[in-house]
Amino acid sequence: MSGLSAWFLSLGGWVMPVMFCGILLYSGAKKVDVMAAFLEGAGEGLRTALELIPALAALLCAVGLLRASGALELLVKVLEPGARMLGIPEEVLPLALMRPVSGSGSLAMLREVLEKYGADSLAGRTASVMYCCGDTAFYVIPVYCGAVKISDSRYALPAALIGCLAGTVCSAWIVRAFF
Repeated sequence: MSGLSAWFLSLGGWVMPVMFCGILLYSGAKKVDVMAAFLEGAGEGLRTALELIPALAALLCAVGLLRASGALELLVKVLEPGARMLGIPEEVLPLALMRPVSGSGSLAMLREVLEKYGADSLAGRTASVMYCCGDTAFYVIPVYCGAVKISDSRYALPAALIGCLAGTVCSAWIVRAFF
C-alpha cells in the first residue's frame, strides 16, 4: 500500500470523532441544548417510522404473493423475446423484475444467479451490475414520499420504473462491451 493510501486510511478513523466534537463545539458556541435537539429529532424519527409501517407491510405481502403465485415466472416467459432483442440475458430477467420491488428478494435472486451460472459468466456479471444499477422503486417512493408528506406522487413511479429499465438495459450492454 502506498504512503498516500495509508495516510487516507488512517485519516478515515478520525472523521467521526472530529465531526462529533465539531458539532458539540458549534452547538455550544450557538448555545443550543444538544440533548433536547437530539431527543426531539429521535422522537420525530420514531413517529415517521410508525407512519411507514403499513406501507412496508403491504409491500412485503405483495412480494410474497408475487413469488408464491408463479406470476413472476409467467411474466419472465412473456418478456423473454423483448429482453433477447435488447440484449438482456434471460437468466437475469427474474432479477430485473424483482429489483424495483424488493431489495432482499432481488439480492436472493442475485445469489441464485451467481450460484447457478457463476460470477464470471455473462449472466453472473450482468446480474451483478444490474443489482447495482437500480433501486427498489416500490419501496423508496412510499417511504420517501410518506416521510416528507407528499400526497401526489403520480410521476414518481413511472420515472422510477423508466430508470430501472434504463439501468437494466445499460447493465447488459456495458457487461457485453467490457467483457
